[in-house]
Amino acid sequence: MHAYRSHTCAELNKSNVGDNVRLSGWVHRVRDHGGLLFIDLRDHYGITQVMADPDSPVFAEIEKVRSEWCIRIDGNVMARDESLINPKIPTGEIEVFIRDIEVLGHADELPLMVFGDQEYPEETRLKYRYLDLRREKLQNNMKLRSDVVASMRKRMWDKGFREFQTPIITSSSPEGARDFLIPSRLHPGKFYALPQAPQQFKQLIMVSGYDKYFQIAPCFRDEDPRADRSPTDFYQLDLEMSFVTQQDVFDTIQPVIQGVFEEFGGGRKVDTEWEQISYRDAALWYGTDKPDLRNPIKMQIVSEHFRGSGFAIFAKLLEQEGTEIRAIPAPKGGSRKFCDRMNAFAQKEGLPGMGYIFWRDQGNGMEAAGPLAKNIGPERTEAIRQQLGLEVGDAAFFLAGKPKAFEAVAGRARDEIGRELKLTDEDRFAFAWIVDFPIYERDEETGKVDFEHNPFSMPQGGMEALEGDPLEVLGYQYDLSCNGYELVSGAIRNHKPEIMFKAFEIAGYGKDEVEKRFGGMVNAFKYGAPPHGGCAAGIDRIVMLLADEANIREVIMFPMNQRAEDLMMGAPNEPMNEQLRELHLRVIPQD
Repeated sequence: MHAYRSHTCAELNKSNVGDNVRLSGWVHRVRDHGGLLFIDLRDHYGITQVMADPDSPVFAEIEKVRSEWCIRIDGNVMARDESLINPKIPTGEIEVFIRDIEVLGHADELPLMVFGDQEYPEETRLKYRYLDLRREKLQNNMKLRSDVVASMRKRMWDKGFREFQTPIITSSSPEGARDFLIPSRLHPGKFYALPQAPQQFKQLIMVSGYDKYFQIAPCFRDEDPRADRSPTDFYQLDLEMSFVTQQDVFDTIQPVIQGVFEEFGGGRKVDTEWEQISYRDAALWYGTDKPDLRNPIKMQIVSEHFRGSGFAIFAKLLEQEGTEIRAIPAPKGGSRKFCDRMNAFAQKEGLPGMGYIFWRDQGNGMEAAGPLAKNIGPERTEAIRQQLGLEVGDAAFFLAGKPKAFEAVAGRARDEIGRELKLTDEDRFAFAWIVDFPIYERDEETGKVDFEHNPFSMPQGGMEALEGDPLEVLGYQYDLSCNGYELVSGAIRNHKPEIMFKAFEIAGYGKDEVEKRFGGMVNAFKYGAPPHGGCAAGIDRIVMLLADEANIREVIMFPMNQRAEDLMMGAPNEPMNEQLRELHLRVIPQD
């Protein structure tokens, strides 16, 4: 017999009754039933109930066993009584009578329990992550993550892509976040960087004539943490293709992402028709470039109904350039109680409140109610109702000002209204491509034009587009949104040096600076670069959605905490003086 096991803790069933077996695993739970000891023995695959009574030759040793001890047992498989069968587990028809036991690893008093669903502080969970990872939910999450990655790889190979690895230690990359820098021992005073993404390398692979590339790529960014973002590193399905248009990239990646969600989505509906929405329309309708389309609400501009109206706050605001009024329709939200709740929500978001109108049945007809309705009169409120397509029992909320200032809050209010009124279909994955991103924006304080989005996207219209108003230039850049999260980002690349130099010149970057910062890629484009494009899909975020988790740390094996600290390994830590001397570095104490 094998030194540790003849079967896993998920394999035994009624056909094994009478067999002598050997199992190894962790003590999940111990139950003492008056002289009968039952142990739920757990390994990576499942649970088997093992038991002993005073007739067992090792009963005294079994009495000492405690939760999370790692043990090996030998015993006989027995059928459970009909009334004691557990249909919830594959081994529920049998139990194993223990004849011999070996303690493979004792466990001290546990800082957190593996059995059960107790909640523990995140700091405790991360410090003792190896115990946290033994819990059923995290075991399932990590298996799901592994299976998703395997499925992605297979789907990419089936589409004719090959996987190539790009460097982990490289130079600083223009991805818009902070780099993690690595001091060079051999080149004092110089630094490498961990790649924020394989962006430049994958484009160089296309220049090198490799038509299709993909990689499950680690990326490193020194970022402020969010619930849906790691503060240090993450993984993405990275791909690039030559001789393609934007639509070709969409047609390639959709079956991969859609297939993964259909395979691992637990039966939830997966949209197959992926709408393409312009960046400007997404901001107008949803207040974000990553809209949750499970919520059917679309915001609309209603400025004309308030211009010159009796509601002086909005009327005067509209006299200022660049201002507008937007309405958030709220079907079935037509009660003062609900409107007050949404007003309180707006105040929590830092606004004085939201104006609102709701429509109610007065017996002899419909009436518009609320402070706004009284100020602008029945004719204007009726025009608003008709524009928004609302009926009795519905409401509308209003935000005003320069769109950039209120769009994000409007988007969150739209999400809140959808949840509160149960308009959002929770049992669905809804996808949309966000397209036509503007390349440039103007700083309102300085008047300077700079890049708003990826500077390496090909401008729509090429060089000709760059001769006009920079704020009107759109790029072949795109994001894939799902349920309010950005899952994929990509672009058709600017592969022509003359267009690239012009694009950077508009944003105030001279040719010398471009060549200094991105010389490797720019130089390569001088030697017959093909048109190319691609995208990257965030694996951590995809698994988070599939696992129905709200925090990305629940699907990462060993995550950092909110302060980018590894509490288990003690990172970051102070280097030894010898290390600093080798690197020609000195740490300056903070005041």
